[in-house]
Amino acid sequence: MTADLAVRVPPELMASVPAEVRGSGRDDVRLLVSRGTEVSHHAFRELPGQLRAGDVLVVNTSATMASAVDGTVGGERVVVHFSTLGPDGRWAVEPRTPEPSGSTRRRTATRAGTTVALPDGRRLTLEEPLSGAGDRLWWARTERGDVPGLLARYGRPIRYAYTAGDQPLSAYQTVFAVPSPDGVGSAEMPSAARPFTVDLVAELVRRGVQFAPVTLHTGVASAEAHEPPYPERFEVPVSTARLVNAARAGGGRIVAVGTTAVRALESAAGVDGIVRAASGWTDLVVTPARGVRVVDGLLTGLHEPQASHLLMLEAVAGRAAIGAAYAEALSGLYLWHEFGDVHLILPDERHYTLNCSCNAR
Repeated sequence: MTADLAVRVPPELMASVPAEVRGSGRDDVRLLVSRGTEVSHHAFRELPGQLRAGDVLVVNTSATMASAVDGTVGGERVVVHFSTLGPDGRWAVEPRTPEPSGSTRRRTATRAGTTVALPDGRRLTLEEPLSGAGDRLWWARTERGDVPGLLARYGRPIRYAYTAGDQPLSAYQTVFAVPSPDGVGSAEMPSAARPFTVDLVAELVRRGVQFAPVTLHTGVASAEAHEPPYPERFEVPVSTARLVNAARAGGGRIVAVGTTAVRALESAAGVDGIVRAASGWTDLVVTPARGVRVVDGLLTGLHEPQASHLLMLEAVAGRAAIGAAYAEALSGLYLWHEFGDVHLILPDERHYTLNCSCNAR
């Protein structure tokens, strides 16, 4: 289930290192802004000029775990990507084959009952595949618990072949990240928020833009497959629900920072468009058919043309707008993936004003 845009992203547009390695800081990335099919080009530091007092940025506070751990299966080296802690104590995991470059690739021929030897003499047993993920993701159980402790001691951040090398875990934390008491977090960084700095947040607040926290622990998103997201843990606190509802009532725009923030917030929104405090597991998949009830805009990275995330972008802006933006991103040599450039989708307010004027007459 993908949007399947008819574009191809050349390898040279894959961001291979963090922005602060390429330039002067995390906010040293480009910002593509869409208002309907009209597209403009900016530096990310110009974000405050694209927003206005009364807008609310909904941010994901989930911290990124060091989710990749080395192991062996019958003497063969594997890398296990720990993804999501399930309600029954099992973990959703993806076993992968290490590459000489230090990256990994999808592992085939994995079957139920496979046992992975992990550090500290631990053993991980693959019990059953996740629904809808083929043989890529598995529910698995360890002989001894405390997987967060295992990851803290032996894990490293997940990375794929388009990155130039391992980066410290700090490179995968956003300015909004808050470690949870149980040590559980996101398998992969909620990367849309990565370019934010403390100074930029302060400037936005000074201009009257408000921030509303949500939490969604995002799972793995394999570079070789684009399945719809599976259920993930989330929380929308009372304070965020109240702030979002009040802002909408006052004419403010709700702009989600990342697809994870959209999923969390829309999971807490009723059919009446009112957000209520909620927590637990969400299996919501936002598509054009479902639409969005609360979110007016979205700040997000640039996604692969076959990625299921593009359906969410279409739900916010429409297919024509996303197609126009991605054509501009390619011609403008924007950079893809978690260390790359970002895309701000805002309402086409000229169209909205026109509709309002017509309705008034």
